[in-house]
Amino acid sequence: MRVAAIDCGTNTIKLLVGDLEASPDGSTGITRESRMVRLGQRVDSTGRLAPEALARTFAAIDEYAAIIEQAGVDRIRFCATSATRDAENAADFTEGVKERLGIVPEVLTGDEEARLAFSGAVRWLADDLADPVMVIDIGGGSTELIVGDPRGGPTAAHSMDIGSVRLHERRLGGDPATTDQVAACVADVDAALDACPVDPAGAASVVGIAGTITTIAAGVLGLDAYDRSRIDRQVLAVADVHRVAGELVAMTVADRRALGYMHPGRADVIDAGALILDRILRRTALETMTVAETDILDGIAWSLV
Repeated sequence: MRVAAIDCGTNTIKLLVGDLEASPDGSTGITRESRMVRLGQRVDSTGRLAPEALARTFAAIDEYAAIIEQAGVDRIRFCATSATRDAENAADFTEGVKERLGIVPEVLTGDEEARLAFSGAVRWLADDLADPVMVIDIGGGSTELIVGDPRGGPTAAHSMDIGSVRLHERRLGGDPATTDQVAACVADVDAALDACPVDPAGAASVVGIAGTITTIAAGVLGLDAYDRSRIDRQVLAVADVHRVAGELVAMTVADRRALGYMHPGRADVIDAGALILDRILRRTALETMTVAETDILDGIAWSLV
């Protein structure tokens, strides 16, 4: 079955068109696209989707609509996550998607988002993971922790209202962030983790997914340019993850943009994402973590069959 899956998050909108089959990488991919649209721009402070953010997102959807039409897909699923859960004017977004694709976007609950992320992350890693596995999915507006059996599915999941865009806008105004700003951001992350019913300390293995984590992985691996094939399924030393996260927080935005592996649309907010990952991993006793390039987008695609 040829399917099109769209994941519209707070910072990024992604498209996967593929023919699903039981292959080692989960699908025969026709195309995988990503656009940094920052749909969640200022949602944390205003409660609304900004007109310019909607315009950027709709422009990306127009591009995706042309790709989908040319590919001749059988089924489409469009899932929207944190930013549209929080916005008062989410109906404007819904109507814009319907006009362009002829379908109504599904605004996922945090729990639904977590289940799809777990499915996409561990489907092709089950034989390499100790049980229970914890999947960490850091987005622009929220962070999901999902624990489960890699073969049987998730057993517990929680979505926290902390994400790279949300916390950067709320706490990290300096360039680079000041010591006090970093401390305030860390306090927010720690408070969210204290209230989270999913305890990272119980994980026997960890899989990290989505752009913040894969970008940090590129830094750990010392890549000159972002290379999905070299990042996927890599096992990283947690100590190295802490080191690179700290380095990114201390850099200016210009210094981050100069890194060959850094997407320019992520450079300003990855400081908050790095702090989120750092604080989660400090609550585990693990020495390694696995990074996967498959994520919620793949989970959405597989939900169609």
